[in-house]
Amino acid sequence: MPSKIPSDRMHAAGRYDGLLVKPSGRDIVWGVNSTDDVLTPTPTPTSTRKPRASFSGFGRVVRTFPQRIASQGKKNLVAADNALHTNYTYDFQGIISVDEKSMPSSPLWNTPIPPPQSRTPFWLRRCVSARSRPRPRADTLSRPATAQWAQQESCSSTVFGSLQPTFPDDLSSGAAARAAAAEQKQMRRCHCLRRSYTRERRVRRDSESGIGIDVQITRRESDMTRLDPSRLLPRELFIDILSRLDAQSLINSELVCRQWYSVARDDLVWKAVFLEEFQPQSQTIHENATKFQIRGQGLGGAEAEQEWKKMWRTRKALHQRWLDGHAAAIYLEGHYDSVYCVQFDEDKIVTGSRDRTVRVWNARTYKCTKILGVPSRNQPITLPGLTGRSGRHPFTTVSSQQFKLEPYAGKPDVYHVGSILCLQYDDELMITGSSDCACIMWDIKDDWRPIRRVRHHTAGVLDVCFDTKHVVTCSKDTTVCLWDRRTGDLIHRLLGHRGPVNAVQLRGTLAVSASGDGVAKLWNLISGTCVKEFPSKDRGMACVEFSPDSRAIFAGGNDQVIYQFDASTGELIREMQGHSGLVRSLHLDSANSRLVSGSYDNTVRAYDIHTGDAIVHLSGWTASWILCAKLDYRRIVASSQDSRIVIIDFGFQLPGAELLEMSRLSV
Repeated sequence: MPSKIPSDRMHAAGRYDGLLVKPSGRDIVWGVNSTDDVLTPTPTPTSTRKPRASFSGFGRVVRTFPQRIASQGKKNLVAADNALHTNYTYDFQGIISVDEKSMPSSPLWNTPIPPPQSRTPFWLRRCVSARSRPRPRADTLSRPATAQWAQQESCSSTVFGSLQPTFPDDLSSGAAARAAAAEQKQMRRCHCLRRSYTRERRVRRDSESGIGIDVQITRRESDMTRLDPSRLLPRELFIDILSRLDAQSLINSELVCRQWYSVARDDLVWKAVFLEEFQPQSQTIHENATKFQIRGQGLGGAEAEQEWKKMWRTRKALHQRWLDGHAAAIYLEGHYDSVYCVQFDEDKIVTGSRDRTVRVWNARTYKCTKILGVPSRNQPITLPGLTGRSGRHPFTTVSSQQFKLEPYAGKPDVYHVGSILCLQYDDELMITGSSDCACIMWDIKDDWRPIRRVRHHTAGVLDVCFDTKHVVTCSKDTTVCLWDRRTGDLIHRLLGHRGPVNAVQLRGTLAVSASGDGVAKLWNLISGTCVKEFPSKDRGMACVEFSPDSRAIFAGGNDQVIYQFDASTGELIREMQGHSGLVRSLHLDSANSRLVSGSYDNTVRAYDIHTGDAIVHLSGWTASWILCAKLDYRRIVASSQDSRIVIIDFGFQLPGAELLEMSRLSV
């Protein structure tokens, strides 16, 4: 039976339809009948639906369990009930609990109500409680929760009349975010106040003179602007930027991303890097230099598309082989006597011998393809064994195949009748000098045909050098002759040496000669006068080299050292040590900063011209004296008294070595 409760004692009857309590086993809603003021318990089935995690406000009936609703911000609104003396506690989340000690003895009222346990985080409960309107006054919060105070506040209306708090209809409308933002704003305001207070406490310094002011500029990483140039710049401009990097930085840039990888591997980029590292930049070539004199530098061919990155790797591997002395020895056998002179390029090797012949060899197959002249003997000399090797040894040895070649047929008066002591050639012309006091000019394009015989000396011609206009020769008769390349006419006879002139070099209007009298002379070819002298410390000079920029002069001889002079001042720059015998031959590879020397101690040495340090020492690769030695970026070719020519090839069987060949640069 429903219990009759007087309306003046039902404080909730005028506002809410029901109160929620949770006895053990099921939920019971106490419904209030507004007509007869009868409190009727209405059983309701337990909800099987998952409780809502957010607060959706109040409807006419409270629809959530007390355990799932926070009790944050609870405010006691105590109503004094004279008959029941019951304390009603109203919660902002809609919970109305009844003090069971003041309720009548009833099974329903005696049902214990478990304390609410909220699952909502503390900060969210705090934010939701902050949204309640109107805010309670400070004086009301400080008042004690007594029945007398409740009666004064209630006046003529019920507790849940006009004095009840107003709640938002939607507690999930961003109140939490706004409350959190307000809290952060308050924290920042406090931080700024603290910083301003700290600044005021600092000692003021002299800001006008600048004394004692510490300037500290810090740049946080987050303040740096990061932009990808590969996406913002045109590809052509980005290629130009990367082409100014060194090789190692360019390799590292390939690891940035796919776009950088694509641009960093471009052939135009690697071409610029390759030429920047291996092509001489400061080298000045005189105007009369032949194209042949500046070819064979290992810069690749004239093809439009080349594998520049692979070529760079090959050059680096080749340079390391030079430092390690890792080379192959290829021996050319065919001459019948000592080989006095040699010159080579990427296609051919030309040698002159005491047997009065000039032989042309294929530089790739090592076969003899041409014999110029009639040998003085029909049988080759007995070749001695290669013993007493020291220093670096060849990792492999190759000997040329023997072919039965007939001498070049022609008139006897156009051949040398003495030993071939010197030779030089370019793309069109070869000039040989002999102990028969004559020079012969050969037309290379016309199958090495002899075209002119020139005789300006009274003794054997020991060395020859020419450019596009002039030819310079030196002889045992202590003279140096300058004559016209096109006509063969004598222009100047340079006098001044007191001994045989063993070597000569030509650079434009200047020529340098080395003599057995122990002095090297620099000549002005226009006036025919000696400009400077470069004396040795002891004995004579046997060889000389002139740098392409005409700034440095190298000379060697009986002193067993190599002198480096400044051509402008005549000052001795350094002496390169190492040989134990006469330095017979010198050759300069200015593009790679190497100087090679051959000596009567049967050794070949290479030096760095910038530091004077020895790069490689090769001893015992021939069985006798080294009479001539030449080099390029890849090989050293040396001739010996034992009638053999040895090719010291650092690029033998090196992958990609063929890509470096056939370089022909225009002047």
